Amino acid sequence: MNIGKYEFPDELYYDKNHGWALVEGNTLTQGVSDFAQKISKEIVYVEVPRVGREVEQGKTFMSMESGKWVGRIAAMVSGKIVEANEELEWDVAPINEEPFSGGWLAKIEASDLGELDNLFKASDAEFQAFIESEIEKYKGIIEEA
Repeated sequence: MNIGKYEFPDELYYDKNHGWALVEGNTLTQGVSDFAQKISKEIVYVEVPRVGREVEQGKTFMSMESGKWVGRIAAMVSGKIVEANEELEWDVAPINEEPFSGGWLAKIEASDLGELDNLFKASDAEFQAFIESEIEKYKGIIEEA
């Protein structure tokens, strides 16, 4: 589904930090959305999280940098990191070029899939209204892209 000119695949979950999550069984693959990448301009560095680390929904577990800011990335569910995209430590291009595939950040084994109720689907009216307000908020930044 598109909201404005930004892609939000229907099968994914989203949060208001511009993250996306693909759920397979009790494992969640987390990344940043196409919109997040556009407002960031170009991600230049990613702090890859440590496998085995326990994370808590809504709490920071890693960071990334663009040329002008450092962004904190919050876990979309609580659980344990079972895999990290270590390729990003050497080459962040996948986040900038393919945020929904090669640009994934981490895989988290969820301790409570009920926490997915705190996330959104692209079809949720509340999420669509949020993204539309974010498009307006960042209009000057994303129109330059």
